[in-house]
Amino acid sequence: MTHFALGFRVKSGWAAAVLVSVSTDAPCLCASEVIDLCDRREPATQQPYHAAMGKLETNGTKLKQRIESVRRATKQSIVDLRRRCAEGGYAVERAGLVVGSVIDPDSIANPHVRAHALEGHLFRTTLEAALQEQGIRSSIFRECDIFAAATKSLGQSPAQIKRALTHLGRSAKSSWRTEQKLAALAAWLAL
Repeated sequence: MTHFALGFRVKSGWAAAVLVSVSTDAPCLCASEVIDLCDRREPATQQPYHAAMGKLETNGTKLKQRIESVRRATKQSIVDLRRRCAEGGYAVERAGLVVGSVIDPDSIANPHVRAHALEGHLFRTTLEAALQEQGIRSSIFRECDIFAAATKSLGQSPAQIKRALTHLGRSAKSSWRTEQKLAALAAWLAL
């Protein structure tokens, strides 16, 4: 039986999205694309917690509008992605998300660094919620920990995993960079 999973490398305002199947010990690439997690017509939604000159945005009205735009855009991206998966015959029930950090933004004193942490938290939790609304369970992996988790879970060395990911990218019709490799690994682990 073949199982399908989505993997995402979450960035500020976008995510690399990779669909893989696993019927043996190695994943097979089904699709790879980039999805929006912000409204491209509203540039401030790509970094909603940033004000001018790298300062933390404190205007509650602006923040509320930007966050709602992020939620709408992310939800629409996932609805559209799920539809494309279904049209291709891929029944997706699981996903893996790779993030840079899961730190509590309130624990950061520097306002500019806190803005980045708030955005990381927003894009991760918004994507997770949009997936959940579509009936897709998700797991979170920190980028700095994912290879250790994969080694333990898959019973393969980091070198074997990296070779498998490089090989997987040979069938990609678009770019196959670090973001796509991490997304593919997250999907592989989600299965």
